Amino acid sequence: MKWKVTLILTLILGMNGFAVDLKPPIIANPFMGMWGLDIEGGSAGWLHVHEDQGYLDAELLWIGGSVVPVANVYLADENTLVVTRNHQVKRSADRSHTMTYTLSITKAGDVLEGSMSGPNREGQGVSVKNFTGKRMPPMPDTPNMSKVKYEKPINLFNGKNLTGWKLTDPNKANGFKVVDGTLRNEPVQHTDGEHISYGNIRTVQEFNDFNLKLEVNVPEGNNSGIYLRGLYEVQVVDSYGKKLDSHNMGALYSRITPSEAAEKPAGEWQSFDITLVDRHVTVILNGKKIIDNQPVLGPTGGAMSSDVLSPGPLYLQGDHGNVAYRNIVLTPIK
Repeated sequence: MKWKVTLILTLILGMNGFAVDLKPPIIANPFMGMWGLDIEGGSAGWLHVHEDQGYLDAELLWIGGSVVPVANVYLADENTLVVTRNHQVKRSADRSHTMTYTLSITKAGDVLEGSMSGPNREGQGVSVKNFTGKRMPPMPDTPNMSKVKYEKPINLFNGKNLTGWKLTDPNKANGFKVVDGTLRNEPVQHTDGEHISYGNIRTVQEFNDFNLKLEVNVPEGNNSGIYLRGLYEVQVVDSYGKKLDSHNMGALYSRITPSEAAEKPAGEWQSFDITLVDRHVTVILNGKKIIDNQPVLGPTGGAMSSDVLSPGPLYLQGDHGNVAYRNIVLTPIK
């Protein structure tokens, strides 16, 4: 309504001899910035609305996968943002389909309220998920790592059993077991039965900032992940010999690319030394610092929450493939 009143005044002024600009007025955009999304069902997401060369643009993380540019974003009115995201589905060797999902978002005070609608996986009917969002808190200054003080180390894995660990989703199968003092995940699928859905395991205890040291062994072609406070995934994958990428071993998944390739060939034990402090992460892989005190702008795919200020567990991804962990020691930061 405000732009209509402005247009009427502009026309009146023009008829009285005043020089006027008939361009429609720019509507203030209350959605600009970064938002953490809490999606029904307990999943998390992230939305970044900004301008790029004078055009409105956005990046979106929706439950799992990567942070990706949206297909389109626009203000429908002063208090409604519309975002579309596309997903390619290949249904045969020579045919693929573009699935389009639409997010309609309104703002009530400092909180977003919205829903995402689109075709369900079978292509019949509409899938709708509701969500809320809160503006991401300001990023703290880069911490001075030389002044960080630590508490007593905590051995998270006793090498004998899964004491101190539990499934993130108790309705899923647990592929983790202790073999020869290692925490090994073997998500076996039967060749002649229903698909088994394996889950991730997390520490019962929750933490704030910390340093984490562990060793991991990834067989050829396999994949896992280390989630810091249930929010940020440090990628565990067989990526030896591949070009640098934000999805390679040691990367902060889809957010921070390692500065160099430090992974070993598949099947070898590899060491991680990871520090999370004030929403900044440092990753040392096999003795080489590949992420150096870099800010983490928001959660990664698979995050348990969008709340970047609350404590959370360490969790290990178990739904992707075979992997083994050992010598898992977490040292809290004071």
